[in-house]
Amino acid sequence: MAPPQVPISLTRSELFDDYVRESVERLERRWPQLADVEFAVEEVPLPGKGEPDPDGVPLGRVIPAHQGRPSLILVFRRPVEIRAKSREDRAALVHEILIEQVAELLGLSPDAIDPRYGEE
Repeated sequence: MAPPQVPISLTRSELFDDYVRESVERLERRWPQLADVEFAVEEVPLPGKGEPDPDGVPLGRVIPAHQGRPSLILVFRRPVEIRAKSREDRAALVHEILIEQVAELLGLSPDAIDPRYGEE
Protein backbone atom coordinates (compact mmCIF):
# COMPACT_ATOMS: atom_id res chain seq x y z
CA MET A 1 0.00 0.00 0.00
CA ALA A 2 1.08 3.53 -0.72
CA PRO A 3 1.12 6.20 1.98
CA PRO A 4 -1.92 8.54 1.87
CA GLN A 5 0.13 11.45 0.50
CA VAL A 6 1.19 9.41 -2.55
CA PRO A 7 -1.43 9.37 -5.29
CA ILE A 8 -2.02 5.87 -6.56
CA SER A 9 -3.73 7.03 -9.71
CA LEU A 10 -4.69 10.29 -11.32
CA THR A 11 -8.16 11.08 -12.62
CA ARG A 12 -8.65 11.47 -16.38
CA SER A 13 -8.93 15.20 -15.83
CA GLU A 14 -5.66 15.33 -13.88
CA LEU A 15 -3.88 13.27 -16.54
CA PHE A 16 -5.17 15.63 -19.21
CA ASP A 17 -3.96 18.65 -17.26
CA ASP A 18 -0.54 16.95 -17.11
CA TYR A 19 -0.49 16.52 -20.91
CA VAL A 20 -1.20 20.23 -21.31
CA ARG A 21 1.37 21.23 -18.69
CA GLU A 22 4.10 19.06 -20.24
CA SER A 23 3.38 20.36 -23.73
CA VAL A 24 3.35 23.99 -22.57
CA GLU A 25 6.71 23.48 -20.83
CA ARG A 26 8.19 22.06 -24.06
CA LEU A 27 6.86 24.99 -26.08
CA GLU A 28 7.97 27.63 -23.55
CA ARG A 29 11.56 26.33 -23.69
CA ARG A 30 11.63 27.08 -27.41
CA TRP A 31 9.39 30.17 -27.33
CA PRO A 32 10.10 32.20 -24.15
CA GLN A 33 7.50 34.83 -25.13
CA LEU A 34 4.84 32.24 -24.21
CA ALA A 35 5.57 32.94 -20.56
CA ASP A 36 3.11 35.85 -20.89
CA VAL A 37 0.36 33.59 -22.31
CA GLU A 38 -2.14 31.79 -20.11
CA PHE A 39 -3.09 28.20 -20.90
CA ALA A 40 -6.23 26.49 -19.64
CA VAL A 41 -8.36 23.40 -20.06
CA GLU A 42 -12.12 23.56 -20.44
CA GLU A 43 -14.39 20.54 -20.59
CA VAL A 44 -16.20 21.50 -23.79
CA PRO A 45 -16.28 24.53 -26.09
CA LEU A 46 -19.12 26.98 -25.78
CA PRO A 47 -21.41 26.84 -28.82
CA GLY A 48 -20.39 29.21 -31.59
CA LYS A 49 -16.90 29.84 -30.20
CA GLY A 50 -13.62 28.89 -31.86
CA GLU A 51 -12.81 27.37 -35.21
CA PRO A 52 -14.14 23.87 -35.85
CA ASP A 53 -11.80 21.03 -36.70
CA PRO A 54 -12.66 18.80 -39.70
CA ASP A 55 -15.20 16.93 -37.55
CA GLY A 56 -16.95 20.19 -36.67
CA VAL A 57 -15.94 20.38 -32.99
CA PRO A 58 -13.18 22.79 -31.91
CA LEU A 59 -10.36 21.18 -29.95
CA GLY A 60 -8.69 24.42 -28.92
CA ARG A 61 -9.05 28.18 -29.08
CA VAL A 62 -6.92 31.31 -28.89
CA ILE A 63 -8.25 34.39 -27.16
CA PRO A 64 -5.90 37.29 -27.96
CA ALA A 65 -4.79 39.74 -25.29
CA HIS A 66 -7.50 42.29 -24.61
CA GLN A 67 -7.90 45.25 -22.24
CA GLY A 68 -4.87 44.39 -20.12
CA ARG A 69 -5.64 40.66 -20.01
CA PRO A 70 -3.00 38.30 -21.39
CA SER A 71 -3.61 36.04 -24.35
CA LEU A 72 -5.30 32.77 -23.45
CA ILE A 73 -5.03 29.40 -25.16
CA LEU A 74 -7.72 26.85 -24.34
CA VAL A 75 -7.78 23.11 -24.93
CA PHE A 76 -11.13 21.34 -24.77
CA ARG A 77 -10.76 18.07 -22.85
CA ARG A 78 -13.88 16.11 -23.82
CA PRO A 79 -13.57 16.49 -27.62
CA VAL A 80 -9.90 15.50 -27.40
CA GLU A 81 -10.69 12.44 -25.29
CA ILE A 82 -13.34 11.36 -27.81
CA ARG A 83 -10.89 11.64 -30.72
CA ALA A 84 -7.88 10.03 -29.03
CA LYS A 85 -8.49 6.87 -27.02
CA SER A 86 -5.02 5.98 -25.69
CA ARG A 87 -2.91 8.06 -23.33
CA GLU A 88 -0.15 8.37 -25.92
CA ASP A 89 -2.59 9.51 -28.60
CA ARG A 90 -4.14 12.06 -26.23
CA ALA A 91 -0.75 13.49 -25.25
CA ALA A 92 0.26 13.75 -28.93
CA LEU A 93 -3.05 15.36 -29.91
CA VAL A 94 -2.84 17.88 -27.05
CA HIS A 95 0.66 18.86 -28.19
CA GLU A 96 -0.52 19.20 -31.79
CA ILE A 97 -3.46 21.39 -30.72
CA LEU A 98 -1.19 23.61 -28.63
CA ILE A 99 1.28 23.95 -31.51
CA GLU A 100 -1.57 25.04 -33.80
CA GLN A 101 -2.92 27.54 -31.28
CA VAL A 102 0.53 28.99 -30.54
CA ALA A 103 1.15 29.27 -34.30
CA GLU A 104 -2.10 31.18 -34.70
CA LEU A 105 -1.27 33.47 -31.79
CA LEU A 106 2.26 34.22 -33.05
CA GLY A 107 1.29 34.43 -36.72
CA LEU A 108 3.59 31.57 -37.73
CA SER A 109 3.12 28.17 -39.32
CA PRO A 110 2.79 25.16 -37.02
CA ASP A 111 6.02 23.63 -38.33
CA ALA A 112 7.85 26.85 -37.42
CA ILE A 113 6.63 26.41 -33.84
CA ASP A 114 7.74 22.76 -33.70
CA PRO A 115 9.63 21.25 -36.64
CA ARG A 116 8.23 17.81 -35.72
CA TYR A 117 4.64 19.01 -36.18
CA GLY A 118 2.61 16.50 -38.17
CA GLU A 119 5.15 13.68 -37.87
CA GLU A 120 3.20 11.67 -35.31
